[in-house]
Amino acid sequence: MSAIYPDLKGMPVLITGAASGIGASVAAHFAGQGARLALIDLNGEALAATAGAIEKETGMVADCATVDLRDITALQQAIATLAAKTGPFRALINNAGDDSRRPWDEVTPDYWDDRAAVNLKHQFFAAQAVAKPMAEAGGGAIINLGSISWMFGAAGLIHYTTAKSAIMGLTKSLARELGGLRIRVNSIAPGMIWTEKQIARARADDPEKFDRYLDRQCLKEHLEPADIARLALWLASTESRHCAGQTFIVDGGVV
Repeated sequence: MSAIYPDLKGMPVLITGAASGIGASVAAHFAGQGARLALIDLNGEALAATAGAIEKETGMVADCATVDLRDITALQQAIATLAAKTGPFRALINNAGDDSRRPWDEVTPDYWDDRAAVNLKHQFFAAQAVAKPMAEAGGGAIINLGSISWMFGAAGLIHYTTAKSAIMGLTKSLARELGGLRIRVNSIAPGMIWTEKQIARARADDPEKFDRYLDRQCLKEHLEPADIARLALWLASTESRHCAGQTFIVDGGVV
């Protein structure tokens, strides 16, 4: 059960990376509030399945676009097309990303640029695309998804940790740039959220990791995508009207 935020009912909300994991949970939670959903993902088949499940569960029909967010022109076009259906977005959840692994000495310049495009670049340009219409509609919220991985120097994904650390700076500067337009910009830094992808990876690489990870947490309970979704609801609502430029850590007490 989630708290009910009356101001989210009918609110046009754009969520990237919405086909699975945290993004799918965020989408389902906003649908449960009666928000008007626009969903973007690279995997069109999975996105359609998620939208179908949300409609079956809540009755809310989501507008969807299959987009490779590395293509900024395609992203901007998709946002404009979706906004024409939903109305100006009052909340943007910049969720899309990928924490693929590669040893530091195997990272090439092309791979580095690709990972920056996947994990960082699109967040700014999505915010840029929605900001002016959002301001004209009366303001709103932009929520960027970061990570705690860089806070403790996670190994094996330096390209990812570098991009995710930059999201804190992006969030602070955007909050300063857009605050005068009544747009609140904040970020969420999740810890280990046990999505289906993460559980499968852990079982393949280290079958004991799932249980052993709790040793790092103050709270001895595994984190789920819904834990991030519930915070995103609050940040999108005017209940958080004086929060800006902040990074909210949800990790069970790792850092």
